[in-house]
Amino acid sequence: MREFEKTWLLGLVAMCCSGCSRVPSAEVVGTFLPAWMFCIAGALVLTGLIRLELVRRGLENKLGPLVLFYPSVAVAIGCLLWLIFFA
Repeated sequence: MREFEKTWLLGLVAMCCSGCSRVPSAEVVGTFLPAWMFCIAGALVLTGLIRLELVRRGLENKLGPLVLFYPSVAVAIGCLLWLIFFA
């Protein structure tokens, strides 16, 4: 058991000492903003457009709990935007 604790502690120290090679950020009017902010903003806009389309076609009534559906769609789109633009 003692050997496991040493290995775990060594792994934790290694993770804390490592850093990012570059910080993904974008300059907007002289200020550097984290890239994830743009991904979230884009995801919220696209999720809103998806909702409008679902309502227009009458499909929103057939979805599961909307309180889980729309945040899940926003997270999925945000991650997809991150992979497309910043990975």
